[in-house]
This record gives sequence, C-alpha cells and structure tokens, in this order.
Amino acid sequence: MPRPGFLRALGEANLVAPKRSDGGHRRYSRHQLRLAARARELVDQGTPIDAAIRIIALEDQLEEALRHNEELRHPRKDAE
Repeated sequence: MPRPGFLRALGEANLVAPKRSDGGHRRYSRHQLRLAARARELVDQGTPIDAAIRIIALEDQLEEALRHNEELRHPRKDAE
C-alpha cells in the first residue's frame, strides 16, 4: 500500500479524493488504492509523478470506456 505522504500528494494532484471519517482520517476506496498503487509503480520506474498521474487518468478513462462499450454490445437482460 502506498505511504500516507504519497497518497496526500496524489490527493493534491486530484488523482484521488478520499472521504473523511468522523475523526478526520482519510478513507480511500479500493479503486483509489489501485490507482495509487499504479502511480507508485510508475514513479518507482522513473516516471515523473505528474506524468504518472496523467497516464493513470487516461488508463482509467480507457477502462471505463471499454466497460461501457461492452455493456452497449451485450446489454444485460434485467436492464431491459
């Protein structure tokens, strides 16, 4: 799991937007943690953090578009 400082940096860059607990602690979704882990992987490979964030945002958009495309090609019967 990425360290808190790295997660805060990703939040400042608007890659993740954690919810806050009643005590003020940041709460990240599983999806946000997967994005953060991917960012850590790219940064560890030498990619500048701003470029890593852009890559991840584009990868996330592509994944969502592919999922949406698949849903349009094969609609669920209970959605009709």
